[in-house]
Amino acid sequence: MVYLLYDIIVWLIALFLVPCYLIRGVIQGKVRRGLRERLGFFEPERFNYDTSRQVFWIHAVSVGETRAAIPLIKALRKNHPDAVLVLSNVTETGHEIARGIQVVDECLFFPLDASWVVQRVVQRVRPDQVIIVETELWPNFIRTCHRFGIPVHLVNGRISDRSFPRYLRFKKLLQPLLGLLNSFCMQSQTDADRVEQLGAPLDKIVVTGNIKFDMESSLPADVSNEQLRQEFHVPETCRVLVAGSTHSGEEELVITVYQQLRKRFDDLLLILVPRHPERCDQVAEWLTDARLQWQRRSQLADQPLACGQVLLVDTIGEMLKFYQLAQVIFVGGSLVPVGGHNVLEASLLKKPVLFGPYMHNFREIAAMIEQAQGGGRIENSDALRRELERLLDDPQACLSMGEKGSVLLQKNSGATLQTLHHVLRLKP
Repeated sequence: MVYLLYDIIVWLIALFLVPCYLIRGVIQGKVRRGLRERLGFFEPERFNYDTSRQVFWIHAVSVGETRAAIPLIKALRKNHPDAVLVLSNVTETGHEIARGIQVVDECLFFPLDASWVVQRVVQRVRPDQVIIVETELWPNFIRTCHRFGIPVHLVNGRISDRSFPRYLRFKKLLQPLLGLLNSFCMQSQTDADRVEQLGAPLDKIVVTGNIKFDMESSLPADVSNEQLRQEFHVPETCRVLVAGSTHSGEEELVITVYQQLRKRFDDLLLILVPRHPERCDQVAEWLTDARLQWQRRSQLADQPLACGQVLLVDTIGEMLKFYQLAQVIFVGGSLVPVGGHNVLEASLLKKPVLFGPYMHNFREIAAMIEQAQGGGRIENSDALRRELERLLDDPQACLSMGEKGSVLLQKNSGATLQTLHHVLRLKP
């Protein structure tokens, strides 16, 4: 009865959201993709792989989870070279990142969690194992996999400070669902304790660490800063400040800080990367109102940028390139109560990284990188300006912070192999 009610609610929500989804696309001038896939309809030739091949379905909801899953996907391919790797996402931006992962065989949008839709998709994909990255629990999907005898594993699991009290209110509903999963590979002991309190069987829970520490750079080994500067028309004379994955309420603050910094550092250039590219029109208006010269990434002409200007990034999939060019990096979603984004990408490239006080989605990583002095937490835009001034005045401090972040990554690597060991019973 509970799941029948859940099905009804899912369809009612879909009847409201689908038209809004399409209308929003028209307003934004975007073609909304994946609606047929979300409803379980595929071309006849999709998923016609050899039935003797193992099929692993990895689900990562959006950009952050997809990037986090890359080390796991690559390790899975190495251990099962003949397997079919299917990667699903909920968001369009996550789907774009997924399509760029060469070792993945199939990319699809995650189906609407209505019973007949999920059953149709599971029967088409025919997975032997399902791996869910972080905490993405869809009741009908998990129940359908269990009914077909398909093991489901939660990997890199985390339960944020904000989510935990909400989940506890629904413990009676969550506990039977959690019992259907085959394993819970959690990022930390805190996450393990929380999922146990929610009703997950203790014998299925293990702390494997955070696979984000195992990330690899997607940049070619031989790419140089000079080549990247030529690609983005950034003069050699400019130092670069990158504000990545920013959200509404942050861009205005970053723009103001940048205007203040330009008074002291006339060789500074800002690369501003909103988390959601569709917001770039609004950000462009703020840049114009601030009387800053700016160019969109998608419309870069042969004319080079100049120090004091802004490169507004309205594309996805190039973040590491921008980070490689940076002297200092600020990671957004942290000056406003979003919960933060992955600061380890900066450490991967040995860059100093700053972030705001709202890092509850990355609490362990934020604490570790602070303790290692590989990055710094700032409380507000004034503190951001002061810390940027300090780092720009002291290139050696930038190098030191970047190196310490890199060392932190190396010391905490290995979660991917631990995860595969527990999920697939491989040798660690």
